[in-house]
Amino acid sequence: MSGPRYLVIDGKRYRWADILRLRQEQRKAAKKEQPALFSLKEDCRPPSQKTACGRYQQPTLFEET
Repeated sequence: MSGPRYLVIDGKRYRWADILRLRQEQRKAAKKEQPALFSLKEDCRPPSQKTACGRYQQPTLFEET
């Protein structure tokens, strides 16, 4: 037994092959690289200060500079 040739949605009949083709096109479009919404800045903090865990374990508030 083969799969359905048509799919009925809201009373309209759609070919299953067309639905698969449209889905493949959607997947290809999603793979395209998207531009950044804002300019990216380099994080210049020391490695221990880049994560919340590192900032908690090694606080720098009371360090002498």
